[in-house]
Parts: sequence; C-alpha cells; structure tokens
Amino acid sequence: MHYGIASARVILRRAIRASLVLLMLAGTSSVVQAAERLYLFTEHYPPYNASVSGEGFAHNQEEITGICTDMVKAVLNRVDYDVVMKMRVWSYAYDWVQGRVNHGLFCTARTDERENLFQWVGPLAPIKWTLFAAPDSGIALESLEDAKGLRIAGYRGDVMSEYLVEQGFDVIMNAAGDVNPRRLVLGQADLWVTDGLVGPLVAENEHGITGLKPVLVFRETPMYLAMSNETAPEIVGDLQRAVDAARAAGELDAIIARYQ
Repeated sequence: MHYGIASARVILRRAIRASLVLLMLAGTSSVVQAAERLYLFTEHYPPYNASVSGEGFAHNQEEITGICTDMVKAVLNRVDYDVVMKMRVWSYAYDWVQGRVNHGLFCTARTDERENLFQWVGPLAPIKWTLFAAPDSGIALESLEDAKGLRIAGYRGDVMSEYLVEQGFDVIMNAAGDVNPRRLVLGQADLWVTDGLVGPLVAENEHGITGLKPVLVFRETPMYLAMSNETAPEIVGDLQRAVDAARAAGELDAIIARYQ
C-alpha cells in the first residue's frame, strides 16, 4: 500500500518535471521563431518592384511583384524563415531598416558609399543609370559632364540622384520618381535620371507619355538584398547560399526573361 503510494508520487513528480521541460522548450522555440522572422522592405519601382494594385505601398508579398521581387521570393523559397514583406516610400524604408535586427531592403544598388551600411546578399538584377529627355527634346550628350548646367529630375534616397548631387549637378529632388516624366514634358526639368527599363515604363503607365529619349547611359551597377548590420551573419549566409543556388538553377535568368 505504502509502496504503491510512493510509486505514484514518483511518477507524478516525473510527469510534472517533464511538463515543465516541455513548457521551457516551447518557450525557447517561440523565441527562436521570432528571431528568425525577416522583415523585408521595397519600393514601387516597376518593373523591378511593383504593387499589384498600382499603389505606392503594399502590406504583404502577395501584393508585390516585379523582377527583383520575384528574385527575392525565389531565394526565400530556398530558406526556412518567416517573412514579412512590405512596400513603402524608398527614403522611409531605407532609414527604417538600418539598426533593426533581421530587417532588409531590396533591390538596393551596392555602392562604395553604402558598402558598410548593410550586409549584402546577391547580386540580383543590374540597373543602368540613364538620363532621359522629353520626346521633343534636342538634347544630345557625349558624356556626363555635358549635362552640367542642365536641370535633372531625381528623387530623395535614390542612389543615382544622390550621386549626381555629390558630383555637383543640378538635381531637382522629389519624394518619389513617378512625377518626373511629367516634369520633362512640362519643361520643369531638362533631364530625368532613372534606370533604363524604369523610365519608359513609368512614363507611359503613370502619365501616358511615350517616346522618351535615352540620351546617355553613364553607369551600370548590380542590385542586392541589403540586410541590416544587426542581422546575424548566419542568416545572411543562408540567404547568399540561396541566391547562388537559384542562379545556378537558372531561376534568376528565367525571371529576367519573363519581363523582357
């Protein structure tokens, strides 16, 4: 009788200890899961990144498409992380992700000035730094230096616009780039600096403007997924291996081909 009671007590104590261990493990698992959630931001910059609705913002990855977005999704399909993806104004997103754990920004041009601000995953798609003129413009440029003295439409936070400002060019900054084709045709700017694919697409889709003149391509840079410096190097390594695997499998080239 006493032996049976003692045995029951031992079994009960063991069950309680096992339950406590399971609770502790469950709590640890929740912490690990939270630590492995990635927060990725982009901007409305078709054809590289675009909201399905056509608006300049989106709240999840199902609402975002485009060359770079599809590349990032292909990479994410090869890793086991929970992902929150949002579209916001570039200048806001650029500042927001810096200093925050597991935050990233795509697609971001990798430049000397930005090198130490992020951990870089890629390359993904390249961009061609292009100066466009209005359809009826007679502007012709042999070199970038020929654009000195001309008014160039750009936007805040854009690497091409910031580069021209640093080089002493007259850049008219806006909060976003989609108003700039209109500035050209209204004579408010002589040139517009943007990517070679982006310019004609935005001009036609946003304003019905066709025939923009690409007068000079003055640089080409690869774009990356830029992860914050506070993100664990192990996560960055996982993402880089996924990029390399997706490229080796031909997925990234296939995505570019779909948009050409």
